Amino acid sequence: MVKFLDLQKQYKSIEKEINEKIFEVINNTAFIGGKYLDEFEKNFASYCDIKHCIGVGNGTDALEIALWSLDLPQNSEVLVPANSFIATSEAVTRNGLKIRFVDCDKYYQICLKSLRENITDNTSAIIVVHLYGHPSEMDEIAKISEEHGLKLIEDCAQAHGAKYKKQKIGTFGDLATFSFYPGKNLGAYGDAGAIITNNDELELKCRQYSNHGRSSKFGHEFEGINSRLDGLQAGILTVKLKYLDQWISRRQEIAAYYLANISNDIVILPKVNPNVCAVWHLFVIQTQYRDKLKDELEKYNIQSGIHYPIALPKLKAYAYLKEDYSFYKACNEDSLLLSLPIGEHLSNEELEHVVKVINSITSIL
Repeated sequence: MVKFLDLQKQYKSIEKEINEKIFEVINNTAFIGGKYLDEFEKNFASYCDIKHCIGVGNGTDALEIALWSLDLPQNSEVLVPANSFIATSEAVTRNGLKIRFVDCDKYYQICLKSLRENITDNTSAIIVVHLYGHPSEMDEIAKISEEHGLKLIEDCAQAHGAKYKKQKIGTFGDLATFSFYPGKNLGAYGDAGAIITNNDELELKCRQYSNHGRSSKFGHEFEGINSRLDGLQAGILTVKLKYLDQWISRRQEIAAYYLANISNDIVILPKVNPNVCAVWHLFVIQTQYRDKLKDELEKYNIQSGIHYPIALPKLKAYAYLKEDYSFYKACNEDSLLLSLPIGEHLSNEELEHVVKVINSITSIL
């Protein structure tokens, strides 16, 4: 079986280090806060080329906390990509703000033309999602944000280590958020997330809000929430962070192999912006025969995925918006998307098998 993801194989490759770190945390009973959290926050901030990292419970919390810290006007609009996981838009409504969806471009990233067209007098912020590990056009987006006096958050849940024009993503906006869900390029062994920023005031607000609004054990300065990255997950992430660039390099090799060798007219390969260093969290192709191709791959013991099968504006959850997004590229391509296996777990022989099967399919009508 060519697995879409193989976390057990990844664990086995670093088993000794992981186990030692887990037992170290347990022996030191450093479960909440403490040196293991401090160590990871310091290391991840350094990795991202940024001043502050705040570990939180998960990527969704990271988005909600980041938005909260900006003190945006209630009921103002936040621009969100139409193709993303629902966590991006959930964070907006849970902060008492309004969602306005923006279309995607040929790279599956936020479309600059659509972004400009959707800015209104009620717009207060932009959330950029570096979808599939491919960075968005951050120079222009930052420029648009500055021109209109908008706050800017980068959702980096799928893009740990990615770069735009040699600059690490997450360093262009007011804040950036990460998910360390197990399946991410840098994944914990449970839910985990982080917020990064160069702004001292925002760092303090996020850190306090995620820990019941306190600056000391019982010094609650305001009401907050409980969203903390625990010591075990921090320790695990510290070990795995050392291998992240190595794993990214393998993903890039696999993506290059797919791009160079898949040659079937029923498949449209992903495009890559020459200004970016993509980390290929997902390798997403398009085909008019998505479901049939998925079934065909399964016959040859090749797993695949769909990210995401329904564009956000088409979800029942957002029917209340009563906006016409039917002309959006994102809403017309969601039925075509198929994610191929990618990750350091794949062997060259498995890659050759995937490509051979795809190229051999001449008709699945």
